[in-house]
Amino acid sequence: MKLQQLMSYTRRAIDDYRMIDDGDKIAIGISGGKDSLALLYALSGLRRFYPNHFQIVAISVNLGFDGMDLSEIKKLSEELDVPFYEVKSDIGKIVFEERKESNPCSLCAKMRKGALNNKAKELGCNKVAYAHHKDDFIETVLMSMLFEGHFFVFPPKTYLDRMELTVIRPFMYLDERDIIGFKNKYNLPVQTNPCPADGCTKREYVKNLIRQINHDNPGAKDRIFHSIISSNLDGY
Repeated sequence: MKLQQLMSYTRRAIDDYRMIDDGDKIAIGISGGKDSLALLYALSGLRRFYPNHFQIVAISVNLGFDGMDLSEIKKLSEELDVPFYEVKSDIGKIVFEERKESNPCSLCAKMRKGALNNKAKELGCNKVAYAHHKDDFIETVLMSMLFEGHFFVFPPKTYLDRMELTVIRPFMYLDERDIIGFKNKYNLPVQTNPCPADGCTKREYVKNLIRQINHDNPGAKDRIFHSIISSNLDGY
């Protein structure tokens, strides 16, 4: 996928759900993975011609795992003329060594988002952009049904009352395979995930399950996504 196509899908979601207003300052959460780096590219390109003028900054929360090197990501941000900020933390140590969580993802995500939001507020941002793509939306729905017994998916845009921040998800129309294609084409400096739980999570299980369902029933994945966006859930 080329940058122009990436920005086209991104702009469609932004326009459909009015994610960006004139004067916004948006913090992009950078995990080091392909999705967040592609979002950095997309919003960096879009800000040059989008009717509503906005600023962006890149924020990466360092979880404290050994081998976490953000130098190439910082370099990319500088090349794209986007200020980059690293938030150092002991989240990895707290989750895996002190708390020894049997299901670490939930606590880790909560702490990581808290650190990201606090830094965004400190920098004067009013919005935070996450790189959740179409597959993430579908996986979240199935996870909530299978493991929690209810139908839940995060909305495209969410206002956090306590933080006075709006979370936006501009990649909601993008398939993960398209982002993989973009990563390969533009040689994104993806940081290998040092998390001990990587590849052994419930999300990974559901990802493989959806892949099998879609293989046996071609188009099933897109039909699930259509059921989400055509639902009466808040935010849709």
